Amino acid sequence: MTDRHTIDAAATLRDALAKLNGLPGNVMTLFVTDSDGRVAGSLTDGDIRRALLRGLTLESKASEAALQNFKRVVAPDIDVAALRAFRSAGITLVPVLDADGRLSDIIDLSARRTRLPLKAVLMAGGKGERLRPATLTTPKPLLEIEGKAIIDYNIEALADCGIRDIFVTTRYLAEKLDEHFSRPVAGVSVRTVRETEPLGTIGSVALTGVAATDGNTIVMNSDLLTTISFEEMYLQHLARKSDVTIAVVPYQISVPYAVLSLDADDPEAVTGIEEKPSYSYYANAGIYIFSNTLLRTLKTDERCDATDLIERAIADGARVSYYPIKGTWIDVGSPLDFRQAGELMRHHNAMNS
Repeated sequence: MTDRHTIDAAATLRDALAKLNGLPGNVMTLFVTDSDGRVAGSLTDGDIRRALLRGLTLESKASEAALQNFKRVVAPDIDVAALRAFRSAGITLVPVLDADGRLSDIIDLSARRTRLPLKAVLMAGGKGERLRPATLTTPKPLLEIEGKAIIDYNIEALADCGIRDIFVTTRYLAEKLDEHFSRPVAGVSVRTVRETEPLGTIGSVALTGVAATDGNTIVMNSDLLTTISFEEMYLQHLARKSDVTIAVVPYQISVPYAVLSLDADDPEAVTGIEEKPSYSYYANAGIYIFSNTLLRTLKTDERCDATDLIERAIADGARVSYYPIKGTWIDVGSPLDFRQAGELMRHHNAMNS
């Protein structure tokens, strides 16, 4: 893609127009590179028109018409907030420069929403017993809702955020998941990693090797349907300098009776009475961002649940925060959930057709 969108600074504006003419209509931008391969500016047909009006000719050099104050991000620490601002401003192509100003990649925000510097692990080893008999021969993540496997909705959402390193940990009917991911999903070659022994709700992450480098990793259940913004969750994770961010959903409990308040010093003494109270909580949504430093504490031969790891992190003084999901979240755990998810996706597809 980079060759298609670059042009030498010594090329003419006529050459630039010819190259622009061969590009798709929604990504008509070139990046002008000097003799050392550094990006000197960006160039669109609008820039060329303005240059001609200033008195340049079609034989003038591309560098003379290039916009020098162009939008860019720098690798390896790509500024996700900047990408978000570029997207809001309608900028489609964003060059990724190395420390020397050379072009290392181009982010196409018309094809992917952003480029999150994250890896992802989806947990898919469970038996899905509450959905039997459907899960007797098919692992729950591969059950289809509106013609698509549940897990593929999540793979597509991660891919749309530019996440390319995606792993799925398996155990029950693992060969079915291996076969499913033998082909790319949403343009991503998803890698499956099989548990030989049950390792809990997060222990199998140790088998993937995602924590070998610094950074952060999304860990999530594979049998969810959600419209969570991974971008917003990640930006909050950075802003709060968190070691763990837990996605949560509001959960309300209504008591259908009058509830007594008791005196702490005299439990037999009533200090008040409240008629049919409601209590609001945040429930764990099964989606997390973990620092890789914390994930490196997991052992390949030790069972560990996500809640165990989080409690251990809190005890060790790590910073743990939460991110409320503002959109849809369904844990497809029962036949009722499955039907509700189907109705939701039918409504969603109808609204977007």
